[in-house]
Amino acid sequence: MSRIVNLNKARKALGKARKRSQADENAVKFGRTKAEKQREAAQSGLETARLDGHKREP
Repeated sequence: MSRIVNLNKARKALGKARKRSQADENAVKFGRTKAEKQREAAQSGLETARLDGHKREP
């Protein structure tokens, strides 16, 4: 005997699985760790300070 399946639940489960897989792909593609973000912010700050240090006064 076959199992009864609620089509609404099956459709919603499939949608959730698709969204979860898309989120995982985006995390790999665009995600950065907290340490990477902090390192990049520090690097940007150093570059800005160095550039500002070379400005001439009008």
